[in-house]
Amino acid sequence: MHLDWTPADWELDMTGIRASGPGGQNVNKVSSAVHLRFDIRRSTLPAIIKERLLALSDQRITADGIVVIKAQESRSQEQNRADAIARLVALAQSVAHTPKARRATKPTRASQKRRLEAKTQRGDIKAGRGKVRGE
Repeated sequence: MHLDWTPADWELDMTGIRASGPGGQNVNKVSSAVHLRFDIRRSTLPAIIKERLLALSDQRITADGIVVIKAQESRSQEQNRADAIARLVALAQSVAHTPKARRATKPTRASQKRRLEAKTQRGDIKAGRGKVRGE
């Protein structure tokens, strides 16, 4: 299942904050980092994606079902906004993909026989490593 979804503006709560880390005078004056808050339950996502997101054990998702993403890579607030939205969409797309169910199979009789023969042979090699008794 491929998810072709972009969040609507009303779904996103973006706040400009001051970025941490190096940046000289700029980091102390400019609110270039972005805090994005996204409520999963109130969103326009399909129900199955909402369930999977809420079941996900990700530190960015709060117990109330709100995704919090902090973007501060760029010095431009607009680029940080775009980065935060891209990371939100990537998170939603990561749960959209359903892995193929694994079908349990039995090993063939020949492979079981080969495995046991290899174990026997290895055991013989190890048994031959003991001390040699002199008579």
